[in-house]
Amino acid sequence: MRQPIFWFLAAILLGIPSKTSISSAAPAHAQAHTNAEPTGQTSWKFAVSGDSRNCGDVVMPSIAAGVKKSGAQFYWHLGDFRKITDVDEDIDNQPQHLGKPLSKPVYERMAWNDFVENQIQPFGTVQIYLGIGNHDTTPPKTRAEFVSYFSRWLDTPELRAERLRDDPTEVQPRSYYRWFESGVDFINLDNATTDQFSPEQIAWFEKVLHSDSSDSNIHTIVVGMHEALPESISANHSMDQSPIGIESGRHVYIDLLRFRDQTHKRVYVLASHSHYFMDGIFNTPYWHQHGGVLPGWIVGTAGAERYSLPKEASEARVAQTNVYGFLLANVSPNGAVEFNFQPVMEKDVTPAVATRYAPGFIHWCFAHNSSAH
Repeated sequence: MRQPIFWFLAAILLGIPSKTSISSAAPAHAQAHTNAEPTGQTSWKFAVSGDSRNCGDVVMPSIAAGVKKSGAQFYWHLGDFRKITDVDEDIDNQPQHLGKPLSKPVYERMAWNDFVENQIQPFGTVQIYLGIGNHDTTPPKTRAEFVSYFSRWLDTPELRAERLRDDPTEVQPRSYYRWFESGVDFINLDNATTDQFSPEQIAWFEKVLHSDSSDSNIHTIVVGMHEALPESISANHSMDQSPIGIESGRHVYIDLLRFRDQTHKRVYVLASHSHYFMDGIFNTPYWHQHGGVLPGWIVGTAGAERYSLPKEASEARVAQTNVYGFLLANVSPNGAVEFNFQPVMEKDVTPAVATRYAPGFIHWCFAHNSSAH
């Protein structure tokens, strides 16, 4: 029987893990995804990274070239398209703006147009999925404006069909959603602001897990978001920075552990926000003592100013800063996913970018766009 809503809200605020099992965590009308393609007979690939502010117009075209060369079926951007708090260096150094600095209001109006033109268009026909980051909600930008502006990517026929299947009343696109590929459920969550995850988003998420738990066509879930879930190695720059983030993020993590342990299906967790690459982000004392370690990655490496690694980085399987690139995921026929970081270096800059920008600025992006020591 579903728990009363006041208990659910209290659990979110106080960090009390739900005692309800995954099999009873959703209303009875939640249905298995009967149209999901079963696990295929061949391997296939997808690509993911996030944080393309600062030098994204230099780096992202090279990521696009690498993704297309890899044969990945889609690219998933985990948020922070443009800086918004200030003019991105790559926009400042575009030939038309050299010597003519943009005013902040003019920059704010054109920033997302620039992202689409210079960072998304290079992917050509590759399918794009967009997550939302904290800089994508920095004033004057809002979540509502994000959803409206990027509705072309958030309200595709595929995503609309899945959204309406989950809830026929959700006629408008949202910043959180899911889609399916060959036995894998991809879940894009929104934790771009300190009031997330909201009770509404968690209720939706638990309905999704309930549906997947009983769906024999789903063998794997891959969950992506901007900020890493709490108590990771990157806790100094993650959902740990707000009380609601801590409690609701722990709740989601426990839900994922319970799903994995009850269904024996595979679970993978992706994030960006911290501008480095890290594999094994949940190998922390907290999660060893509170249920277990989920496989998790941070890949905030799409052009943003690189950050120093946290002092606990030695506990990760791999930790690298002052790098750009993307995760290339190889999905096996049995639903297992292998993630490998694909670096993008200065020599990989595309001819179009090399023609547009001065060599000194391109070198600056690779050599000096960093606060890491």
